[in-house]
Amino acid sequence: MKGKILKGVVTGIENYGVFVQFDDYYTGLIHISEISDGFVKDPSDYVSVGEIINVKIIDVDDTMGHLKLSIKNIQYKEKRKTRRRKIKETSLGFKTLEYKLPFWIEENLKNHTKNLKTIDNQLRN
Repeated sequence: MKGKILKGVVTGIENYGVFVQFDDYYTGLIHISEISDGFVKDPSDYVSVGEIINVKIIDVDDTMGHLKLSIKNIQYKEKRKTRRRKIKETSLGFKTLEYKLPFWIEENLKNHTKNLKTIDNQLRN
């Protein structure tokens, strides 16, 4: 099992490492020293709770169901394929922006004024 790469769910993040759940029995810890070759100030800069990541098994404690894990030198996050939408040009071109811009400005000014009045009222109370 050592050296195998598995998928797991990040269940907790502490200043010393990241906890990962695999099934009802096996859980693991990625110690902060196994996150990157560089300095790691905060493990939450690399993963977040609930995220599914790939991890490499360093050591196994079968009696306790604990795994020592690493994400160093592996692609621990899967690359997402992003689809780019093709931009369709219209015959109006920028005319739509030119037409709607004054309405958008007026609407935002009204909202901004309303928010200022709300904040002012809150400060007075």
